[in-house]
Amino acid sequence: MFRGHFPGNPLVPGVILTEALAQTAGIAAASGYGENQRPLFLLSAIRSMKFPRAARPGERIELRAERLAQVDNLVQFSVKATVGDAIVAEGQLVLAVAHSAGAGPVAE
Repeated sequence: MFRGHFPGNPLVPGVILTEALAQTAGIAAASGYGENQRPLFLLSAIRSMKFPRAARPGERIELRAERLAQVDNLVQFSVKATVGDAIVAEGQLVLAVAHSAGAGPVAE
């Protein structure tokens, strides 16, 4: 994926898989809102994350997110990334619902 990560044994970094799963959870969370009413979802916590097998550059990675619970503005998801039948990442992520316009990235 990145040159030198790792020489002779390249793999997709766990942080990239975790970010992709957080984005997938955000898409799943947003699907419950009308198109003009979708709030911003921010990664709030990584409750657990495991990487039982390395994902390799060029492999097709399937991403899944299942909503487990919501308390106030926090939404918990079970997430999983697979290559074929093999799990390459799985865990639980929490997203925070940011309803205010000032909660997003700062524009310069």
